[in-house]
Amino acid sequence: MTNRRPIVAGNWKMNGLRGSKAEIEALIAALSARPANACDVVIAPPFTLVADFSSTCASSPVEIAGQDCSALAPGAHTGDVAASMLADAGATAVIVGHSERRQDHRETDEDVNAKALAAYEAGLTTIICVGETEPERDRGATLDVVNGQLAGSLPDSADSSNTVVAYEPVWAIGTGRTPTADDVAKVHATMRETLVARFGDEVGNGFRLLYGGSVKPANAAELMGVADVDGALVGGASLKAVDFDGIIDAYR
Repeated sequence: MTNRRPIVAGNWKMNGLRGSKAEIEALIAALSARPANACDVVIAPPFTLVADFSSTCASSPVEIAGQDCSALAPGAHTGDVAASMLADAGATAVIVGHSERRQDHRETDEDVNAKALAAYEAGLTTIICVGETEPERDRGATLDVVNGQLAGSLPDSADSSNTVVAYEPVWAIGTGRTPTADDVAKVHATMRETLVARFGDEVGNGFRLLYGGSVKPANAAELMGVADVDGALVGGASLKAVDFDGIIDAYR
């Protein structure tokens, strides 16, 4: 299938202040200078900047996402942010199941599944993250781990209209290390097979599969050229417009 529109998404994590809007404005200017953009562009700033950045990005090629959401409806849940609140602030998508949430906050596949359902209810596209740790990789469990996370994290109602899947090898995030193109191709091909087996040919082949883990302008073209890689989920390199635009440039 070749008609899946690529996505390049930037996860700012716990970075960014109001002054960081200058980077968003620079990114919008760079994208707007092109005759057409060959991919969707998404930025996930911290919660404090979602509304402001959404306003800045209105009528631009850039969409805004949340970095997480609660599975719960609004109520007495101090410190949590409901999916409906993100949508109200102007977000169109949300990341769930990022490895830092799975590790630091002990989130399970069941937790991620519930958050995805809440996001669907709020009309948000979910970017559901999966990926193995270094010990899991070293013992040859990569495909088993990724397939298990796909099985547990994706709701039965997932399809290409509400869900994007991001493969992020945990050992590569922020380390400067990346799998080989062949390694990425093997994982993405397996994810595609797993999704087709569960959801059928049409739905399974419709999911966009992103790669994340030390994606930089220097390696973006090679990684984005791998079969079944439909874009990238970018960490640190998304904080500066010039670097992020260099990754988007892989789709010119």
